[in-house]
Amino acid sequence: MVSAVLGGLCCVVPNGIMAVRLFAASASGRASPATFFIWEFVKIALTLALLGATAWLYRDLNWLALIVGFIVALKSYIILLFRH
Repeated sequence: MVSAVLGGLCCVVPNGIMAVRLFAASASGRASPATFFIWEFVKIALTLALLGATAWLYRDLNWLALIVGFIVALKSYIILLFRH
């Protein structure tokens, strides 16, 4: 279970940081396509760094659970689409 939660967090944390930063940029009037692409790169780099740190620091890692948790977090918006 811990591996699945860590996999989900490796997806949710970078996406949350990107969303907050883009919202702050749009609220201040500094939003541009370049801002989006810069934060998209930061999000991908942070995701890879978190996955690497998880693999390096958590010795009892279950790779299948990590990947499944990551994919479920990535595709959770589909659940929201069919909710209504």
